[in-house]
Amino acid sequence: MRVKAVLFDLDDTLLWDERSVKEAFEMTCQEAAAENSNIVPIELERAVRAEARKLYESYETFPFTQMIGINPFEALWGQFREGEDPAFRKLEQLAPQYRKNAWTNGLKAVGIDDPELGERLGERFPVIRRQLAYVYEETFEVLDALKGKVKLLLLTNGSPDLQKEKLAGVPMLAPYFDHIVISGNFGRGKPDPSIFEHALHLLGVRPEDSLMIGDKLTTDILGSSRIGMVNIWINHHGLEVGEHVPPTYSVTRLRDIMKYIEG
Repeated sequence: MRVKAVLFDLDDTLLWDERSVKEAFEMTCQEAAAENSNIVPIELERAVRAEARKLYESYETFPFTQMIGINPFEALWGQFREGEDPAFRKLEQLAPQYRKNAWTNGLKAVGIDDPELGERLGERFPVIRRQLAYVYEETFEVLDALKGKVKLLLLTNGSPDLQKEKLAGVPMLAPYFDHIVISGNFGRGKPDPSIFEHALHLLGVRPEDSLMIGDKLTTDILGSSRIGMVNIWINHHGLEVGEHVPPTYSVTRLRDIMKYIEG
């Protein structure tokens, strides 16, 4: 197909966020095991992930974070210092206690009652996570092939400061894009049609002349489908579409999108 603009999701589309989170958990849990020989790192990781989700969903901010698209593991290292919505100030206040409690509760779940260790781990995880920034091996290959041929826009859900921090970790990435739209700045997140419409307005293109690339059926594919955009789902893990809105095209690797795009 011939397109005038390509919109890219960020996390697990261009940035390999899943790998960064996994390695941060592994390294933090290994440090925990070095302090207490009764800790099995993989068991602690599972427990902290579960306890973090449970705690995150208990906060009054949860509906807002769902709407903006901020997941519980981002909140384990995010600071939430930017964003005009008052909910960001609540998140900023909650974050330190959330980190401590998520790790402390995870330790308890594996039989370790040690709030001091939980607090230390809650502060170590953000430090380690900030050192881990990965892109997929074909990210720049694809962007180089598209730059100058079509308009490019980065459309990402999340907290403004956290998404900017992720981009700062790979400074070569942002300059490829004509615009960067972050849901926390806009006020609504994918799959809300309004954020897609806003993105296309910035680019001055129509839905039928644009293409959305992303890894999530529930945000990237659903939202772009709602305004009539063609989309490509990057299905990293061989998942089934199931009851979700089906993508126009599906690929397993980022570079495979190029066969659907004519410059």
